[in-house]
Amino acid sequence: MPLEAPARIVGELTSRGYNAEREAVTRLASAADPGAALERVLEDIPDDALVVRTEHVEAVLSADGAGGPVGASTDAGADAGSAATTEPSPADPSATPSVSTGTDGARGSEPADPSPVETGGSPSANRSADPAQRSLEIVGDMTGQSTGTGEYSDFVSVFRDRLERLGSKLRGRINHRPATAIQSMPGGSEVAMVGLVNDIRSTASGHWLVELEDATGTFPWLVMKDRDYADLVEELLCDEVLAMEGTLADDSGIAFVDSMHFPDVPRTHEPSTADRHVQAALISDVHVGSQEFMADAWNAFADWLHTPEAQHVEYLLLAGDMVEGVGVYPDQDEELDIVDIYEQYEAFSEHLKKIPGDIEIVMIPGNHDAVRLAEPQPGFDEELREIMSAHDPQIVSNPSMVTVEGVSVLMYHGVSLDEVIAELPEDKASYDDPHKAMYHLLKKRHVAPQFGGHTRLAPEEKDYLIIDEVPDIFHTGHVHKLGFGKYHDVLAINSGCWQAQTDFQKSVNIDPDAGFAPIVDLDTLDVTVQKFS
Repeated sequence: MPLEAPARIVGELTSRGYNAEREAVTRLASAADPGAALERVLEDIPDDALVVRTEHVEAVLSADGAGGPVGASTDAGADAGSAATTEPSPADPSATPSVSTGTDGARGSEPADPSPVETGGSPSANRSADPAQRSLEIVGDMTGQSTGTGEYSDFVSVFRDRLERLGSKLRGRINHRPATAIQSMPGGSEVAMVGLVNDIRSTASGHWLVELEDATGTFPWLVMKDRDYADLVEELLCDEVLAMEGTLADDSGIAFVDSMHFPDVPRTHEPSTADRHVQAALISDVHVGSQEFMADAWNAFADWLHTPEAQHVEYLLLAGDMVEGVGVYPDQDEELDIVDIYEQYEAFSEHLKKIPGDIEIVMIPGNHDAVRLAEPQPGFDEELREIMSAHDPQIVSNPSMVTVEGVSVLMYHGVSLDEVIAELPEDKASYDDPHKAMYHLLKKRHVAPQFGGHTRLAPEEKDYLIIDEVPDIFHTGHVHKLGFGKYHDVLAINSGCWQAQTDFQKSVNIDPDAGFAPIVDLDTLDVTVQKFS
């Protein structure tokens, strides 16, 4: 038997939509006629099986006898088969995975360092759409575009850009004036201003004082506590862009607010949809390397993608935290199953290979990934991209806009959601309803408006965190909670996670929604949730 026989067997199996246990491939390779043995196995294997297992091969070899035309060529091969009938625990990344290897025949007989091959298309899923019908476009990927050095001028540039671009969405609604011009107007004048929220504080009598800043200076605006819109002040974050209209006090030193305007998503927004029935799976926070990574749930998800039920799932959008990382939170090393960051990504790649190869994959980084913490986060460096090359995924920055068959999806990992939930009242934003916190980011047209808080922000020549164009879908992760809903016809989805509750999460009272995969019909924007845990 030629040395490359195991690799040929693997290739034949994957071309027919099957994975295989390593020992099953070894037993097939040791048969007197591997080709005939393979055909017999595929004839006898159950119709719903996706993985060729050792017992399937053994049943065929035993039926034909060791000396028959498809029998094992050596007794040693039979011994190896009997010694490998117990599958390893999926929680042990060093154990032999229950999929075939992509190594050549010289190493195919060695039990060490097995590596699952990438699966091809899945015949059982019948995912047979013409590739020419697919379209995937990336907008706003800032990987390789970072110019910030941390100088004062960088901070000036990014805030000027924010004020100009978001201000342009507001200036047409009001008769705005610069701060210095308002200061020189007579008392009693009707005035309006567009600016960054510089400060928010309450007065002794319970009113609110909001200070707006533009390129010329600052001006204070008083929101009376008994006005209908007073509760909007509770939604404000420092550094967001806002427009206010009102009346100047007699001494012109302050303005009484009559109305507030946010950049917001227009109520007339009409989302785009795909021209055919096609679906996308939206997931995030896999956290490979953690002791709590749910390998069984992930494998069930990957297996499901090979079934007819998932035949319309042609895209997989992964919103960050592929791995658990190292040193992300106190005493994290005590909760790691894999302590080397590169080995974590290698393990993640092995799990990614279980996804059908005819699914298009887009990935952005998160705060646990090996990229800079400050947002926007460029996509991974070349070394990590090479490790995660299974199925040739599109790896882009956090955030990025992805247009899938005409449907725009804003992918953002979601670190700023912690800040929104902490700053806003519980009835407006909470971990139990993460999509409602996402509504506020859409309203502000910025994924991380507040500078200097929990979310680390990197100054650049332009503000890559602005939501310039209204997306059809807004996809985040990070908070490990599942939630979805619509805001002005924008579908907001936080997709949960693939990590069971860690000790750290217990200490901060986070009960994760793990093992879920929201599936979006791109032709209708309807959502169904598949549960795998």
